[in-house]
Amino acid sequence: MSAQKASAKTDARTNAKDTLIWSFGGPLGCALMSVLVVVIPYYLYFCVAFNDGMPVPLPGADLAAFWQSIIPTWTAAGLYLGWIALQVLLQIAVPGPQVEGVAQPDGTKLTYCMNGHRCFWITLVLIVILVSMGILDLSTIYREFGALLSVGGLFALAMGIFLYPYGKAHGQAFHTSGNLIQDFFMGTGLNPRIPARSGFDLKLFFECRPGLFLWSLFNAVFAWVQYQEYGFVSTAMILVNIGQLLYVWDCMRMEAALLSTMDIRHENFGFMLAFGDTPWVPFTYCIQAYYLIHHVHDLPLWAALLAIGLAVTGQLLFRLSNKQKDTFRRDPDNALIWGKPARYLETEVGTKLLASGTWGLSRHFNYVGDELMAISWSIPCLFATPIPYFYPIYFALLLIHRERRDHLLCSEKYGEDWDRYCELVKWRIIPGVY
Repeated sequence: MSAQKASAKTDARTNAKDTLIWSFGGPLGCALMSVLVVVIPYYLYFCVAFNDGMPVPLPGADLAAFWQSIIPTWTAAGLYLGWIALQVLLQIAVPGPQVEGVAQPDGTKLTYCMNGHRCFWITLVLIVILVSMGILDLSTIYREFGALLSVGGLFALAMGIFLYPYGKAHGQAFHTSGNLIQDFFMGTGLNPRIPARSGFDLKLFFECRPGLFLWSLFNAVFAWVQYQEYGFVSTAMILVNIGQLLYVWDCMRMEAALLSTMDIRHENFGFMLAFGDTPWVPFTYCIQAYYLIHHVHDLPLWAALLAIGLAVTGQLLFRLSNKQKDTFRRDPDNALIWGKPARYLETEVGTKLLASGTWGLSRHFNYVGDELMAISWSIPCLFATPIPYFYPIYFALLLIHRERRDHLLCSEKYGEDWDRYCELVKWRIIPGVY
């Protein structure tokens, strides 16, 4: 390779890295995002609880009651912090297989205890026991929802403040900018642990435990409240609960697959992920079930069948794509994809990029399955308001943005080989469309 070409390749990789660091719009963009991610959950809560599910305030909207409901309470603090403490205890105490993660920036690999599936079932059994014994009142969780949201936000803020210096000292900083606002939002450490390197892994824990489990609990609470008020649980509520519970269960069942995701491999752990994992996931992803409490309707057969069909198709595509990738990674040279030897592109850095099966259709075909499931959970709400469709709309934007950032990372890592791969697998997510 000539010196000129080598220099151009280095410049391209450097530009990709710089673009990745500033992909949220630099310090100003990160400041605006920090405000937006806090405001949006409150907005959705106001819409479903105080504004009949409508996106624009109605004349009868009770703003005073809304503001009163989001004031943190000692009950909400006890419930939320107790929930976090329970999940921490389970993470530490429950045995599970030890799985090695991908290489860190310094070449070393961290080991993770994959006990999420067991913790999921233990949590479910504990909730049933506590409710049946009268120790836990699901109605209290419903009444304290706004206060819980505020407590969760304060907890995430405290986490962000803690992570900024701790990540710098112990978290193997990755793609930091040197700007305080940018690095507070994006994070300063890739995989901060307490104690460092060998202890409790903060990012993996918050990525999948308290937020995902609480999402399922909120859904169950809303179904319980609907039953208490109407004497039955609607078909729409049942479909949303089952669909999202199965999604969380499957995520825990396949927890080891998280180790290869962009969040774990490339994203620093700062305020963005801390807030996204704690208040954002459980308090916004449950919005369909919250909406359905008082919007009881006879779900048309076509809507039920469409929701089930999209959910099943999405799950199958999502799992098929991930299984093909896992099969290929374990033995690239002997892997069979759709009954044929896997086709791949070998890069200069030694990595083999899969280009057959669903990964030959697009570079992120697994996102198609994710989005189909997201849409399936909103259809049971029908179409009186766009609010229940916030999740699939937001999720589509998130996946597109994530694909763009992943593209930059791969461009930086593989250089010209990535250009060749993009020529081989033309489409980014949806074949023939994008």
